[in-house]
Amino acid sequence: MPFQQFTVSDADSGPYSVTTGPDGALWFTLVHSGRIGRLTVDGELSTYPVAEGSGPTVITTGPDGALWFSQYQGHRIGRITVQGEATEFELTTPQAGPFGIATGPDGALWFTETASDRIGRITVEGQVTEYPLPVRGAFPSAITAGPDQALWFTLNQANAIGRIDTEGQVVVHALPTEAAAPVGICAGDDGALWFVEIGAGQIGRMTVDGKVTEYPLPDRAARPHAIIAGGTGHCWFTEWGGNRLGRISVDGEIELHELPVAKSEPHGLAVGPDGAVWTALEIGVLARWPVGP
Repeated sequence: MPFQQFTVSDADSGPYSVTTGPDGALWFTLVHSGRIGRLTVDGELSTYPVAEGSGPTVITTGPDGALWFSQYQGHRIGRITVQGEATEFELTTPQAGPFGIATGPDGALWFTETASDRIGRITVEGQVTEYPLPVRGAFPSAITAGPDQALWFTLNQANAIGRIDTEGQVVVHALPTEAAAPVGICAGDDGALWFVEIGAGQIGRMTVDGKVTEYPLPDRAARPHAIIAGGTGHCWFTEWGGNRLGRISVDGEIELHELPVAKSEPHGLAVGPDGAVWTALEIGVLARWPVGP
């Protein structure tokens, strides 16, 4: 079965990040129109407004049965219930540019601050703590919970991967490829961290002790953007510049799938409640790719 496409907005609204919610639906951000969307696997669509100009960016399921999202332009963290009731939380640092967000092993949400070189932590009650990084101008981007009770994140401009434990202690691991510019990161099914190098056209793998392996893509100009664990020993990733969805095995074997619409700008992706891979396309579409083992 080929890709299925579900129109969720006009082409200017920018579906950017997508996640599976606790209610068995897909939840996604509409970064340019300031809305959060919900789509069932049957195609039932709802959208909910958040603060105008806030730029909801990355969304994840929280530990409290709600969805949490970064507001890159509004410099806040947002929360929305499955009924569509939204709340916003101010950050300690102004103009912080929050981007990546993930649930940590301590039951709090952890997020990156691209403009302030900090990692933030917010409890489900809204209490914010921020931890400075030991590097400046690093542009911390995506973040994920690792297999070692810590959070791992990409440092896009520092060409490194960072680790922060729940006490706020930070370790930075440099990447071997110059100007790799890592963005997306996930915890793989193999107990390692997998990430994309948008600048180098590679997929990277890092063990929890910092050992790095890099796998060049067939198209080095593909600009890989986001990556997730597929639950079957593979990771899935988007090629923003190549207009493709990719899969990589733990051995580095790469399989690519062309998206049906040219220049569809694939960004975030998630394994849906139906086991398929769902991808947010900035042209106003969520695309579904049914996958096997």
